[in-house]
Amino acid sequence: MTVDAPPPPGTGPTDYDVLVAGAGPVGLMLATELRLAGIRVLVVERRTEIDTALKAGAVNTASAEAFDRRGLLAAVAALAAPQPFQGAGAGKLPPSVGHFGGIQVPAGPVDLADPDLRGRGPAWYVQAVQADVERVLGERAAELGVEVRRGVEVRGFDATDAGVTVQLDGGDDVRVAWLVGCDGGRSLVRRHGGFDFPGTDPGITFRQAVGTVEGAEALEPGWQHTATGVYVYGPKPGRVRTVELDGPPADREAPVTAAEMEASLRRVRGADVRVTEVTAGTRFTDNARQATEYRRGRVLLCGDAAHVHSPFSGQGLNLGIGDAVNLGWKLAATVRGWAPDGLLDTYTAERHPIGAWVLDWTRAQVGVMRGDAYSSALRGVVTDFLGTRDGATYYVRRVSGLWQRYDLGDGHPLAGATVPALRLTDGSRLADHAHHGRTLLVDLTGDDRLAALAAPYAGRLDLLNTHTEDTEATALLVRPDGFVAWASSDGSTTGLTTALNRWLGA
Repeated sequence: MTVDAPPPPGTGPTDYDVLVAGAGPVGLMLATELRLAGIRVLVVERRTEIDTALKAGAVNTASAEAFDRRGLLAAVAALAAPQPFQGAGAGKLPPSVGHFGGIQVPAGPVDLADPDLRGRGPAWYVQAVQADVERVLGERAAELGVEVRRGVEVRGFDATDAGVTVQLDGGDDVRVAWLVGCDGGRSLVRRHGGFDFPGTDPGITFRQAVGTVEGAEALEPGWQHTATGVYVYGPKPGRVRTVELDGPPADREAPVTAAEMEASLRRVRGADVRVTEVTAGTRFTDNARQATEYRRGRVLLCGDAAHVHSPFSGQGLNLGIGDAVNLGWKLAATVRGWAPDGLLDTYTAERHPIGAWVLDWTRAQVGVMRGDAYSSALRGVVTDFLGTRDGATYYVRRVSGLWQRYDLGDGHPLAGATVPALRLTDGSRLADHAHHGRTLLVDLTGDDRLAALAAPYAGRLDLLNTHTEDTEATALLVRPDGFVAWASSDGSTTGLTTALNRWLGA
């Protein structure tokens, strides 16, 4: 895939259209979305190499489908162990579909015929570690001509109504039209930009390590609750995790040592276990905070810069990818000058409620982990619920991200939801036609009226004439982020002009 080559820096009123602070998966996803639209983007990252720390271990369905729409899912899956989504009547799910606060959720009761789960794409989730995702996105960014400067950090910036002057390491100033902070939970962009960041203080320390464990036969596999916390051994030999409830770590960034991991494991499990080597280790806590707004003038936040929370259920990476694909096309339209009034403000309006839900989802998991009698009683109730058909299905809908909907003001059942993974009669899938990152108007009946309405939006919208047996819809307007902005099931075009004007301008 090719895009317009960016002009040389310094040839216009700005050196770049957008500077993205942070080259983690979120920053790289945003950068690739912007470059697909021909935006001049610079990414700066203080790290010189890909972050290989133990972090997210799975990509959920919403993220997998976002990668699929850009032609990236196969590359991500190639570095991991894909878990194919099993449609109704096909195959078997793994014994467990995940955990909630250490409570394993059985796969058996999950209703695979549920409307939100049926027929979803080539992957339910992909067991890809965060470093794999970052590697794939870094390669795509390079293919698209994104300039990534590693070992470079944002030191400060001055933002006005006309643009942002960003100070980088070494005293270099870069003039950009927009600045996006994808620089993590301790975001300098957020702090320097004056964003409010309220939330709840941390109360736990979560440690995880891979290494050599002697006496591991004393450790039961899976998530185990004790009076002093929670521990997990496995699924691979040598991987151990603990949750202690006595406050946050004194120094989250210090290396996790074998002695520290052993001491924590003994406190939680009370067994004679020795950890003699740690080859990889990290610490987390349950600090849960969210920026009250994701945009202040020409400065925006994305991913962990906008929200932080505990890592339980692996929601952070997926939440950030959702932010990036929502923001990318809207910011590109704004840079290009054709964005309708208020388009960029819908980024906060649509993504902030989802971030708030994730914070509460992770807080609730800490609630069932506490070792007191109240938490133990609650854990019993939640365990019973998650073992039911409704409970297990509810859990899968939530962790998959398929529950997410935006209020897009259209009465059709598909409007506001992610587009179904439609298989087309020519053998392709709808996702195969979304690699360019533009809006799609999908004509499933050969209606000349749709072609006439699409014509004025050349360059912003692609008209796809096709057929499928996977939906009763006759036409769909699909935003670049994969959400259905308008749909019809009776051949009517009522509301389409309004939707086109709302999302693509007059």
